[in-house]
Amino acid sequence: MNARPATTLAQRKRRLVADELTRAALGLLAREGFDAVTVDEIAAAAGVSKRTFFRYFASKEDVVVQFLAEMGAGMRDELAGRPAGEEPSAALRHTVWRSIDACAGHAERALPVVQLILGTPALLARFLERQTQWRDALAAELADRLGLDPATELYPQLAAGTALAAFHTVLQRWSDSDGTEDPAVLTDRAFAVLAPALDAVVREEAP
Repeated sequence: MNARPATTLAQRKRRLVADELTRAALGLLAREGFDAVTVDEIAAAAGVSKRTFFRYFASKEDVVVQFLAEMGAGMRDELAGRPAGEEPSAALRHTVWRSIDACAGHAERALPVVQLILGTPALLARFLERQTQWRDALAAELADRLGLDPATELYPQLAAGTALAAFHTVLQRWSDSDGTEDPAVLTDRAFAVLAPALDAVVREEAP
């Protein structure tokens, strides 16, 4: 019984250190540029040693990937929580908006990071890698919601990939405009284009 509080305290401390490293790294990388910042500088800004940095992250890229993980972590949960009778386009629009709104709602901090990710080839590659993982998770949830076999039906993967293409496009437009374009309007416009195709499967199965 005494071990549980100690473990909780250790986990809390680890999270605090990871958060401080992430905050320091993202601030430096967004301000100075990805290639200009060293791990030593990130560690110094966070007030830890380089050795401590490598206990939490394998590379500079991994610090940014942590930010990306937070963007995508709730996507499947959001989709799973949508009303059962909701059309796929509406459910996916809300799912995508969850992560976009998380950025737009903290634009002062998030916009420079999004611009850094989209403008740095190594980080963009990691971002696209993450999106592949999100697509698979969303496809599995879509298949379950619609009663489709993901091993034989193309729709779940195609629909999830289409929704994430909209997600990426909205972030790109928001980034390119330096935050002046409204991401909510962009999201609505994107899904207005995609809705007929996303909802076709529902109409085809309707009696």
